[in-house]
Amino acid sequence: MTGRVQVKRKDKLRSAWMPLLMGAALAAMPALLTAQVSLATVVDLAQRNSSAVRMADANVLKAHASLSETEYVYIPNLVLGSTVGTSIGFPTGQPSVANAAMQSLVLSFPQRWYIQAAQSGVHAAELALKDAREQVALDASTAYIELDTVNRDLETTRQQQAFAAQLVAIEQERAEAGVDSPSEMLGARLTAAQLKLKHLHLETRAATLAKQLAALTGMPVGSITPDRASIPEIPAVSADAPLRTTAGVDSAGMLARSKQLQARGDTLLGRRPQVLFGAQYNLDSDKLNNYSTYYKNFTPNNVSVGLSIQIPIFDFGLHAKARESAAEALRSTVEAEQARRQNEIQIASLTGSLRELDALAEIASLKQEIADEQVKTVLAELELGSGSSSGPGTPAQLTPKAEQLARIDERQKFEDALDAGFDLSKARLSLLRALGHMEDWLHELHAK
Repeated sequence: MTGRVQVKRKDKLRSAWMPLLMGAALAAMPALLTAQVSLATVVDLAQRNSSAVRMADANVLKAHASLSETEYVYIPNLVLGSTVGTSIGFPTGQPSVANAAMQSLVLSFPQRWYIQAAQSGVHAAELALKDAREQVALDASTAYIELDTVNRDLETTRQQQAFAAQLVAIEQERAEAGVDSPSEMLGARLTAAQLKLKHLHLETRAATLAKQLAALTGMPVGSITPDRASIPEIPAVSADAPLRTTAGVDSAGMLARSKQLQARGDTLLGRRPQVLFGAQYNLDSDKLNNYSTYYKNFTPNNVSVGLSIQIPIFDFGLHAKARESAAEALRSTVEAEQARRQNEIQIASLTGSLRELDALAEIASLKQEIADEQVKTVLAELELGSGSSSGPGTPAQLTPKAEQLARIDERQKFEDALDAGFDLSKARLSLLRALGHMEDWLHELHAK
């Protein structure tokens, strides 16, 4: 009996402690799931998780397989088979118990163009893969930096809300004392309401960016907290920097070259002869038919080896295929030119925007410094007084209300400077990619 009672007590204690342990684990779960993740790690995860990168990687594998297919036509293949069967009357087929056939291409004028076209296709696929990786890196970097900026904006807005709450309390006291009119109190409440709305907007934007990063990296939503120290300084590039063609533009040009070579080969296919090698071995038997009755000197082992020469004389299908390939080559050439022109237009647009954003960032930074100095001036006057006489025409003494307004304005100018800095960083990253320097940014990112 005593043993059973002890076991029951242990079970009761265990059942009492289990909910507490589960509650503690659930409470600690958000802290475990949310951690600072470097920008380099986010970019790596995004490139591995990206469907665009995986599709581009599959295209590279396909291009290599196509190249091997064009090269292996010179290597004889080997096919084993059997055509065992019976016949009534005159035999209509060869009584082969087993057979082996080999065939390969010996001479083909178009084939070298097909091989070169496949090689250009491999280069185009590899460049497209590089372009996809760079685009994913740009998207992940932009979202990461924006999330860091929005988090800092949220912290700034919380400080503004605290100052606004103090402002409302001060206005409440002044309105009750008859110093200020009710409109001043309404103005303070309006400021607090506007800051609340801005805070809600920033929370929504932060949640959207968190979901975007989760979709890019494959990590749980909200598990990525930006590490500001992992973001390297973005170089201040301009259109005067050495221009390198982007991987996307190079890929389009290489694909156009591949189509042109393919069209050249299709044109020669209907105009040049081809030589093929063939060999066949048959193990024949007349056990199932009367083959030996009609054919004398029947032997079971038969071998044939020879060359097949094909000279095209008249083939509408080959000429139509050549015209189709020429049209595809023309289309790819125009698309490559369009990609190059669009990149040049993007460089010009980003360069103009970058100059304006650089000036706006400088203005926002100067405004923030001025607002900070104004806060210091207000605090000094509140502590020491204005130092002016109390005669007519002298400025009124500052009140705690002025301090809260100055602090709210300074935080707003600080937030404007953060947003201007992000816009500038985003434009610089886009220009880096358009100028073909995205790879340099990635090297600097992983070296940090």
